[in-house]
Amino acid sequence: MLTISLNVNGKPVSGEIEERTLLVQFLREHLKLTGTHVGCDTSQCGACVIHVDGVSVKSCTMLAIQAEGCEVTTIEGLASDQGLHPMQQAFKDNHGLQCGFCTPGMVMSGVDIVNRNGSDVDEATVRKELEGNICRCTGYHNIVKAIQAGAKNMGAQ
Repeated sequence: MLTISLNVNGKPVSGEIEERTLLVQFLREHLKLTGTHVGCDTSQCGACVIHVDGVSVKSCTMLAIQAEGCEVTTIEGLASDQGLHPMQQAFKDNHGLQCGFCTPGMVMSGVDIVNRNGSDVDEATVRKELEGNICRCTGYHNIVKAIQAGAKNMGAQ
């Protein structure tokens, strides 16, 4: 067993893990942060996207021990006491979800897209950047619209 220490959603956490524990397992099973979903275990669907030190990663293919000492943000860490994060609000306002299973990963990917490309990100860029995220319910139109709206709102902050 190993002991891991990191900051998750702005709070220091630690825990005993097996060497083979995936980061998504640590978040869901040890910390009970179940907003990060497991859809494929093969890095194909993007339902498990989180941010590690400000960069989006698929937590189903990262060992928990690799996050030792890192700053991790999950979907639960985006909102504040003042309300939803602008990207979360944009998904709500633009109907960027249906069943909701892929939504946490889409929102986290959307924030990363904006952080890397700016608040005036175009539709083609959003569509290309979402290639690693799968939604089985929609045609992506409202997801793309939500990310562009969230980008504008993030830029207005």
